[in-house]
Amino acid sequence: MTDEITTRVALVTGTGKGVGRGIATSLGAQGWTVYVTGRGEPGPDSPQAETARRVTEAGGEGIGLRCDHRDDEQVEALIARVTKERGRLDLLVNNVWAAPDGMAGFDEPFWTRPVSDWDPLVGIGLRAHYVASVHAARHMVARGSGLIVNISSFGARAPLHSVLYGISKAGLDKMAADMGHELASAGVSAVSLWPGLVRTDGLVEAGVEEVAGFKLADAESPEFVGSVIARLADDPGLAERSGHTYVVAELGEEYGVTEADGRRAASHRAAFGGGPLY
Repeated sequence: MTDEITTRVALVTGTGKGVGRGIATSLGAQGWTVYVTGRGEPGPDSPQAETARRVTEAGGEGIGLRCDHRDDEQVEALIARVTKERGRLDLLVNNVWAAPDGMAGFDEPFWTRPVSDWDPLVGIGLRAHYVASVHAARHMVARGSGLIVNISSFGARAPLHSVLYGISKAGLDKMAADMGHELASAGVSAVSLWPGLVRTDGLVEAGVEEVAGFKLADAESPEFVGSVIARLADDPGLAERSGHTYVVAELGEEYGVTEADGRRAASHRAAFGGGPLY
């Protein structure tokens, strides 16, 4: 029971690789217990098992679980398991995302794509985050504390990747805004975050040097995104931030978070039209 009282617990969805894996690992480095999800069976060689190992090696406790986020009942059972095992859920990071089957990129205009693209890009990229937030909020409100983070994108503001990608990301920002409004009196916060270009293992292994005009060499690491979230969770002014959307690089600058080599991440706000966020 001591661990339940003193160790903070996070659930990061979609952590088989990329941004989710980096976020979970950074939380582990801050001593968090981190539950991580993957769609496949959680065997010792599964992506979520590898992420869980990295969390533990970083200094926290990683637990890899299977969850198909297309299935509302599995998402509900996931939150129930975390809260039953630990007695608390302090942080939910909605990160899970899926591309349509057979889609290798975003080179085709929307009218040439099947309407069924909606199902993964919005069904998982937006709806699944709402479902997880509903069940997490029920527990957090009962405890009077907690933080829900949506991993959104500059695609919410300007054309990026595809129409459906933009729809899902804009929805995440509006979701955080309205959840923050309704959670204001409950001691629970909700925010949406825009990472810049993230230097994932997949992009590095593919030999990609530039994405949407941004150089991969200057990109944020997945761990940087996680370090900013960890600082956000510790922010004594978190309640005032609730309901808003933030650029990860700008929060990093405010909190004094840098990359492992000391480099500061650059905001892409101006490149996507400037102006205020949600």
